[in-house]
Amino acid sequence: MFYQRFTFRLIFKLLLINSLIVLLGYLILKTQLWFTIAGVSCILIISVFSLYSYINQIRSDIKRFILAIKTRDHTLNFKNKSTKGSFPDLYGSFDEIIKTHKDIQLEQDAMFQLIKTILQQVPVGVIVLKDNADPAQAEISFFNEAAAFLLKVPAYKYWHRLKEHLPIFTTEIESIQNGGKRFLEIKIQEKLIQLSTEVIPINLYNTSYRIISFQNIKDEIEQKEIEAWNRLIGVISHEILNSITPISSLSDTVNSMVSGKDSLNKEELEDLKPAIQAIKRRSVGLLDFVKDYRLIAELPTPELESHSIGEILQHIQILMQPFAAVKNVKLSIGQTSSKITISVDLKLIEQALINLVTNSIHALEDVDQPFIAIDYRLEQNKLFLDVTDNGRGIEPELAEKIFVPFFTTRKNGSGIGLTITRNIMKMHYGSLEVSSIPYQKTIFSLVFNYV
Repeated sequence: MFYQRFTFRLIFKLLLINSLIVLLGYLILKTQLWFTIAGVSCILIISVFSLYSYINQIRSDIKRFILAIKTRDHTLNFKNKSTKGSFPDLYGSFDEIIKTHKDIQLEQDAMFQLIKTILQQVPVGVIVLKDNADPAQAEISFFNEAAAFLLKVPAYKYWHRLKEHLPIFTTEIESIQNGGKRFLEIKIQEKLIQLSTEVIPINLYNTSYRIISFQNIKDEIEQKEIEAWNRLIGVISHEILNSITPISSLSDTVNSMVSGKDSLNKEELEDLKPAIQAIKRRSVGLLDFVKDYRLIAELPTPELESHSIGEILQHIQILMQPFAAVKNVKLSIGQTSSKITISVDLKLIEQALINLVTNSIHALEDVDQPFIAIDYRLEQNKLFLDVTDNGRGIEPELAEKIFVPFFTTRKNGSGIGLTITRNIMKMHYGSLEVSSIPYQKTIFSLVFNYV
């Protein structure tokens, strides 16, 4: 309908202008009616200006509409022109678009306020830093209450102000500005706090931001330490009691045999020998136990060098193939030609793999068609060195206990192999993971950060 109205008015104005042009030409050529010629000329000029104004008004309205969308001006409306005028449907559409745009903006603002409120309530400190060409003037876009509380500072608007107040914290953050995690131990107002910190870089609408999140994990660490100490003390107490009880009992026996006597005959000496030998065995066992404990506590600091995965796998194949063959275990080593490199202490990683393979071999006793497979895989910036076997595996209830020092399910086992292996991985900023389906597949994985 608006096309018809616009077309009708446009055709009418064009016909009027053309008619006036023809009439004016006739009057000038055929007559000398100068007043009439002047009147027709005025009407022609007015008609041309009216046509220009009519078209220019529509162009101006479209320009105002586009500007309102760009500037998010939701006060503009075309209600009068949507009910009358040349383009009622067009102006009605303009009003609907502006209203929809306004609703979307209100919804986005509401969602932003919701997210902002949530971030203000969480117990994790969150700082959003807007990167700037001049780092000294980098702007802080968001600074939640938890961050202010943990750091004991006001919600600064600029990074350099926070840096003046907490240089240690900001320096550590800047060291991982490209993304990563860091454990920080800093003193704030004479109080030592331990922060687990993570930096996530992100780019939105050609603007770079860094999301800095951190939380005080001192209480959690202390709780975990208490639990670990309780478990360790339980194991140590058990081992010491197992050694001390028979020693104490045998000591009483020996004491009763020699008490009040100045000399012993041959038979009495023969009776004393087993007791003394038993005391010696248990004393040696207790001494070995203490040596094992020192072995866990005094691992050497890693000397990191670049080594290829293929090189590591070749070394472990040379070391463990003979032992596996003696036990009739099929040992399969995959991808020994891999050129992927990681920074590790080769001796410590070899020791970790030896521990895992040795455990697997012992777990394969009395298993039909025993096998061990060693290989690697890459997943989400992590490199996994997997040791897989089809042995007895690990029951779910024992999954946590196996890493407790001196805990073992194997007869004559020391219970320190997995503890040492996990400590080695921690020293490489990695971890030791396990998944097990007994007598089907058990996988111990050395997990390294790989960027």
